[in-house]
Amino acid sequence: MRWLVGWSSTATGVAQIGSAGATGYDGETLHPVGSHLLWGDPDPLWAVGDWRPDEVRVVHADAQNRIAVFGTCGAGDEELRRGLFTARGGAVRHLTTWPGSYTAVVQVGRRITVCGDLAGARPVFHTPWAGGTAYATAALPLADLIGANLDFGHLAALLAAPDVPAALRDTTPYEGVRRVPPGHALVLRAGAREITGYEPVASLAVAAPPADPDLAVDAVRDALVEAVRARLSAPRHVPDLDPGPVPGMGPAERRAARGMPVPGIGADLSGGPASGTLALLAAGLPGRPGTLLGHGTGAGERLLAVTFNDLAVRGRESEVERAGTLAANPRLHHVVVTGGEESLPYADLDGPLTDEPGPSLVTAARHRARLAAGSADHFTGHGARQVLDAHPARLADLLLDRRRRHLVRPVAALARADGSVMVPARVYSAARRLARTPYRTGLELLAERLMRHRFDEPKGAVGASLAGLTWARPGPAARWLTGEALAEVSVLLQGEADRSALGSGQRPGDYRARAALARHAADLRVLEQAAEVRSQRLHAPFLDNQVVRACRALPEALRVQPGARASVLRRVLEGAGVTDLPPGWGAPSHASSAAATRAGLRLAADDLMDLFATPLLADAGLVEARVIRKAVRAAATGEPLPLDGLADLTALELWLRRLLARRGTCWTGTPARARAVPSGIQPRKNALASGA
Repeated sequence: MRWLVGWSSTATGVAQIGSAGATGYDGETLHPVGSHLLWGDPDPLWAVGDWRPDEVRVVHADAQNRIAVFGTCGAGDEELRRGLFTARGGAVRHLTTWPGSYTAVVQVGRRITVCGDLAGARPVFHTPWAGGTAYATAALPLADLIGANLDFGHLAALLAAPDVPAALRDTTPYEGVRRVPPGHALVLRAGAREITGYEPVASLAVAAPPADPDLAVDAVRDALVEAVRARLSAPRHVPDLDPGPVPGMGPAERRAARGMPVPGIGADLSGGPASGTLALLAAGLPGRPGTLLGHGTGAGERLLAVTFNDLAVRGRESEVERAGTLAANPRLHHVVVTGGEESLPYADLDGPLTDEPGPSLVTAARHRARLAAGSADHFTGHGARQVLDAHPARLADLLLDRRRRHLVRPVAALARADGSVMVPARVYSAARRLARTPYRTGLELLAERLMRHRFDEPKGAVGASLAGLTWARPGPAARWLTGEALAEVSVLLQGEADRSALGSGQRPGDYRARAALARHAADLRVLEQAAEVRSQRLHAPFLDNQVVRACRALPEALRVQPGARASVLRRVLEGAGVTDLPPGWGAPSHASSAAATRAGLRLAADDLMDLFATPLLADAGLVEARVIRKAVRAAATGEPLPLDGLADLTALELWLRRLLARRGTCWTGTPARARAVPSGIQPRKNALASGA
């Protein structure tokens, strides 16, 4: 893990806090393990972990005015200096408009501003400490700092309503550690904290002016090209040199066995539109798109394209074939990674502790098998679906704007998929009902569903669309939670509904789309930590601020059309000069993912039964062990249960076990008690007693 940490102290606390650390419980000096001090008194900042030299940049205007940028940022030092001067007056948004994925920290006197991103892939956390406020880009270091216990209310909401921001609020799995929402910045003034939004929110009362589709697609293309160029322009990283041959192994096999990526830059090439777009853009940009000459594959300037071929479950043969056709580009060097039963979901449940739990923990080994054959800098298409596709609730947004004619094509596509003439009336009725439902009422309806254990939803594509035409819906794991846990989340939602008298201030479709993006970005962050390959960096340009902004500007009428994502990306590539795409490019394929999950669940059923023999989730009062074991047995035999819910439960149980099994802390000089969850999980007799 790589993170930054610092704090802002009150004027009276300056004497106890300095550049060497801070005074702990027994007078000892605290500072992060493996840290590099960027600036000191009175509000110090550290970079912790294996940051590359070019990933941490600090630009000074004078002793009291400076800016630090962590990650991949396309701005030069002079642009950073101009941004610092502009930030002196309190402006924030311009700090988030440079190409790349990064975290910016600005210090102007005693005022510190830490900018989160729009998607949530680079979150910021904070907690009160030593009379001031400590902040970091990871929650666990702050939990260690204050000795935080688990927040059981947050864990219950994470299972019962993971897509509902009102349920999760700004909490984290650690009690007392808070999260800065996406699109917001943390502003600290002599220890006092303030959360400020830097992105305008679409009004519910006034329709947005119609956007030109061609200009919007051009903006997406320009943002993606700049995002890719920012990575290609960064200094190339060469991992530790291969120490020598191993009998029976080639260079690629040695690197994979030793956990070493190929030097240079590469990309996923799954055959889908998102990864294919990034690979072709990166290979087509002028300059040096691929590996360093004389290292790795010997491919010189060719970009390494990695395709995963699942031999255990069939269904993606057409995508692999399209990937091979795309890889015929002479600027690409194609590598196919095959995986059998050992790479199925649930096949390998051992792994490192991540900052937070996420469903990617059950598939981390599957992703690691692919990434081990990748490059030191590796492009992935994660986030494209969330920023480009239309959430079903956007149909209600079209009705709010009186654009009913744009519903014809998406509703007709659903009718063809279902084969029923009643589909248009059902979908239109649900969209109209959502358009007329206030945000507060949506939260109250969800609270009632949780309290009454109403989790049955229609099946199929039409059923999924109808279920999505709501302000909020239960998570797939909610049906297996205890009544006390569901009641706790229900009471929390009722309280949030009472506090939201003015509504969310957003359209339902836009609101649901932002929530889905935030959840995906948080899970991608978990995946990066769980499947991490030493010396490798994963890049997800679709989650960059400027790309997210450009995608949000796409007209809803364009976004809701069938095949919109593939159409937009095809036009992006055409604008970049790439036109020879294989037939069927962009065709959706989801069935094999569910088949792989079910196959992995069936093979790992015995291990999961052992895992849930005495689950920590039961000690926390969230589930009953016999209920989960029954669900695992039923899913392994093929019963139609929500597999995503079982993944959520398994991932949270794994994360709790890894958290309690850890030794040490993120800080030096701390006593043994200064660590997260110091007393473990105490069985709860009454979940409602903890409060929300």
